[in-house]
Amino acid sequence: MMKTQQFSDYIVYVDESGDHSLGNIDKEYPFFVLAFCIFNKADYLQVIQQMTALKFKYFGHDKVVFHESDIRRKRDDFNIFNKESQAEFMSDYWQIIENAKFTVISCVIDKLKHKEKYATPDNPYALSMRVCIERFRYFLKDNCINPDLLNYIIVEKRGKNEDSDLELAFRRICEDKKYNLKLRMASKLTNCAGLQIADLIARPIGLKIMRPEQSNRGFEIVAKKLKVDSSGDYIDYGLNKLP
Repeated sequence: MMKTQQFSDYIVYVDESGDHSLGNIDKEYPFFVLAFCIFNKADYLQVIQQMTALKFKYFGHDKVVFHESDIRRKRDDFNIFNKESQAEFMSDYWQIIENAKFTVISCVIDKLKHKEKYATPDNPYALSMRVCIERFRYFLKDNCINPDLLNYIIVEKRGKNEDSDLELAFRRICEDKKYNLKLRMASKLTNCAGLQIADLIARPIGLKIMRPEQSNRGFEIVAKKLKVDSSGDYIDYGLNKLP
């Protein structure tokens, strides 16, 4: 008889903002942001229903995939919007996220400073993945969740070479620490509510670091989701900045 795998009640969806490359750094946005969105699976099922209802409301079907850059630039399915209808849609979308129960752990790397500090700097994606995984383990401990249960980490595919590098880095992290985690990669066209939410979460975090005084409604909502310490501070817990 096949042994039944014991799964965690939690699942993690991951996305990024910015380019992980250290070659030609965009000085207008020199950051790489990785965001972990941690859901209890029961809460996540409710989010799926709400996201589906939002798609029916604005598009008449549930096959549209929410990508932050497409929404912002009114591309593809989002070319139906004018300024007012886009603002109404985003207000409804952010309301779902604000009401949803989940925790965010993020890592922001200033690539210019990272490159200056180290002779052979680590790949920003692999480094931020290690940081977020370690903080996720603290999340499990803080919430008295059995770390031996299998947790899935869901990420978007980025390209054959990039995916191979990430799989290798992920495997090394888990083998080194004996973490019971599995990486699952999904196409960018996959209609996955968790990945679509993670996609929207990452950019406001980077903008907050880049322009801390600028109004940032997205970050105001995200900040309420960030993992915090016992005093309510999210720095080095839900929001990790490197170097």
